[in-house]
Amino acid sequence: MNALVSQHLADLAYVTAIALFILALKWLSSPATARRGVLAGEIGAALAVVTTFFNPTLVELKWVLLAMLAGLIVGIPLGLVHMTAVPQRTAVSHAFGALAAAVIGISEYYVHVPHITPFGMTEIALEVIIGSLSFTGSLIAAGKLQEILPQRPITYRGQNYVSLGVLAAAVILALVLIVHPGMTVLFPAIVVISLIFGVLLVTPIGGADMPTVISLLNSYVGLSAALLGFVLNSKVLVVAGALDGSSGFILSVIMCKAMNRSFTNVLFGAFGQIQVSAKTEREQRPVRSAVAEEAAGILSAANTVVVIPGYGMAVAQAQHKVRELFDLLSQRGVDVKFAIHPVAGRMPGHMNVLLAEADVPYDKLIDMESANSEMAQTDVALIIGANDVTNPAAQTQQGSPIYGMPIIEAHRARTIMVIKRSLSPGFAGIDNDLYYSDRTLMLFGDAKAFVSDLVREISGGGGH
Repeated sequence: MNALVSQHLADLAYVTAIALFILALKWLSSPATARRGVLAGEIGAALAVVTTFFNPTLVELKWVLLAMLAGLIVGIPLGLVHMTAVPQRTAVSHAFGALAAAVIGISEYYVHVPHITPFGMTEIALEVIIGSLSFTGSLIAAGKLQEILPQRPITYRGQNYVSLGVLAAAVILALVLIVHPGMTVLFPAIVVISLIFGVLLVTPIGGADMPTVISLLNSYVGLSAALLGFVLNSKVLVVAGALDGSSGFILSVIMCKAMNRSFTNVLFGAFGQIQVSAKTEREQRPVRSAVAEEAAGILSAANTVVVIPGYGMAVAQAQHKVRELFDLLSQRGVDVKFAIHPVAGRMPGHMNVLLAEADVPYDKLIDMESANSEMAQTDVALIIGANDVTNPAAQTQQGSPIYGMPIIEAHRARTIMVIKRSLSPGFAGIDNDLYYSDRTLMLFGDAKAFVSDLVREISGGGGH
């Protein structure tokens, strides 16, 4: 009777955890409720973990505690990285999750072989393949983001055939094991081949496409976790993994649309090839530049200002100074908004996170469509470290590598100001025609330092 009551309580706890996971996803979809979503997810995960400790099948608690201690040792430093390192930290986190799923799947195979049913072998094989390729793929993505590995796409002739051939080899070996699970010599080959495929999957993808890659890998890891739930007969893991996988998949589709990329190509890992033709001869064209005093005067005299942040703002850690600039201009009656491109930065929501860290009001953040509808009536578009996501070539030059990619149409504003260290191109490797417009002022310098100068000029009266 006590065992039955304990099982009912455990089931109730798991259902509660699942409900919290669903609410977390719902609340995370809006910046205004994102903190609540994070808290709900944390409580749900903690509840699921604590409930698992009371599972009667758990007999070696010391190994679980040892694994948790190892996770703490690794996880605490990962959680303390600078905001600019969050994308690569996220990729490393995906790698650890995928590795855990793969290792557990491997152990389940060797524990139960040769008495594994065809269905059980199918679950284990899929989990190990997806977990292994997600592990190495995530490590490659982290290496590219950290610039340990080349950010440019590494491609070669016949690459798709090689990659798909490697994946096919893993699938064929898995099919053989499904029929003959006792052929243990094949299982290590499946793991190794899947690890190799993960490298082949992400290597051809360029740095500009990393937001999509991260969300796609997140989907893969979620799928491997869901499969692991089937292997371990854990309903909460099945649901949590399915939620993670489906949300990552949906986000990947959204990212592809925002970057005008083919999702089919993303799945096969070769869509970075589009950037191979991105190398163009730099033209020596005149630009108009301004110093902080002039820029402060223009901003102070404006009625409407749209700030367009990019990765350059993240690198310079300028978000807090940008918040100070927002406060000063707002006090002067200037209507300041922040236009967020879906793929600005190096991961989905990167700019939202940075601005939230600086306590920029949520209602001042607008999406790309809203920003574009207002841009023609905007006095000043202030671009801080963004490049390809504001390049008019995406709309005007059919031969451009970014042609067709939706952009924030800053070129339609009455005045455009760009804070940037130099005229160097962005990830796509092409010049931004916006910089040479007769309505554009280049504000050369480090984003944090230049915004600090703007704040000093405006607060000191220099902005009048």
